[in-house]
Amino acid sequence: MKKIIAFAILLVGLLSCSSNTYEDIEAEPVVTTPTPGTDPVVETVSYTKNVKSIIDASCAGCHSSGGSASFLPLTSYTQVRAAVINAGLLNRIQLQNGQQGLMPQGGRMSQTNIDLIVKWNTEGLVEN
Repeated sequence: MKKIIAFAILLVGLLSCSSNTYEDIEAEPVVTTPTPGTDPVVETVSYTKNVKSIIDASCAGCHSSGGSASFLPLTSYTQVRAAVINAGLLNRIQLQNGQQGLMPQGGRMSQTNIDLIVKWNTEGLVEN
């Protein structure tokens, strides 16, 4: 029994001797290496790094100046954040093909993109 306790103390001691610096801990979001056939998982989602490109590709064509839905522009962080909070953006992108109100109108975006936007909301709608 003493050997088990001594081993456990030694193991805890060795594991606590880490050389991580503040910079290591606060590094850029880590993308895990995906298993073949799956999508990578982004650990921290931000508007600038993850969401903006999805919105630009899937929504800004209509939701910008001169677009058919220019009354609800989605060309800036503030506008997209407001659409998530006040305009039901999350509900609209999660509808299935054929359901009324689905956005984008051209067809449902990939589940990976939907999941990133939902995660962005869950994590507090971080800008950068």
